Amino acid sequence: MLSVCLSKHISLLKNFVSGGVGGACLLFVGHPLDTIKVRLQTQPRVPSQDVLYKGAYDCFLKTVSKEGLLGLYKGMGAPLASVAPMMAISFFGFGLGKQLLQPDSTKTLMPTQLFLSGCLAGVFTTVIVCPGERVKCLLQVQASGGQQAVRYAGPLDCALKLYKTQGIRSIYKGTTLTLIRDVPSNGAYFMAYDFLKHKMTAEGESVSQLSTPKILLCGGIAGICNWIVGLPPDVLKTNFQTAPDGRYRGTGLVDVLRELLRDEGPRALYKGSNAVFLRAFPANAVDNLLQDL
Repeated sequence: MLSVCLSKHISLLKNFVSGGVGGACLLFVGHPLDTIKVRLQTQPRVPSQDVLYKGAYDCFLKTVSKEGLLGLYKGMGAPLASVAPMMAISFFGFGLGKQLLQPDSTKTLMPTQLFLSGCLAGVFTTVIVCPGERVKCLLQVQASGGQQAVRYAGPLDCALKLYKTQGIRSIYKGTTLTLIRDVPSNGAYFMAYDFLKHKMTAEGESVSQLSTPKILLCGGIAGICNWIVGLPPDVLKTNFQTAPDGRYRGTGLVDVLRELLRDEGPRALYKGSNAVFLRAFPANAVDNLLQDL
């Protein structure tokens, strides 16, 4: 049955090409706000320390002032290199999940089935997403600490140095937290996007006939749903991946969560939310439009 599913309608090459183009556009549109998000999430939390950034706009101004506009694109090389296979695997996993849960393509999947299919996509992509996120976050954070804090010359240099310290384990630091973020958030994303597209399709018409504004709206709302679910574990993941080795035990889940709640309370789990939601709508809207072309 699985071989039949794989042969039906799931084109890895098509997903690779469309995913690469759409993902690259998503990065160019959204990476500056992602840099702001990461810097807000990782800035010092102890009250006795000065807060470097007062908010998203303040972070934007200080980054551009000190590093120029290119400072907003720090760390983009790693996700850009992996975006095509990542998006291909993501849509492949979602398509496979849909076919496994509902082999009859003439029937509409229930929201729970769409959610579970999206969760499968999140599992598939973690192997690519995690190392890219680790390198990206380290490069984004180091520049905000001044010239003396710069340890990596670029994505490749960062990956090589991480490998030399603790091997592949260091590159994949934060895998568990990446799974905790990406499995449910991908489920929410694909469920919302597919559900909204069908809801906005007029009776007697095909989903493929949706107008560009409606596709943009569906993609944007789906992106918001993604980050509503994924932001708290993303905060934990970012802090864990950028922390010095040995600071947190095990997966980091318990230690990072305890520290954030102790120092800042529950609001800490939504640090960088302004940048995240400003980025989510336009970036995902453009990405999904290109995927559907």
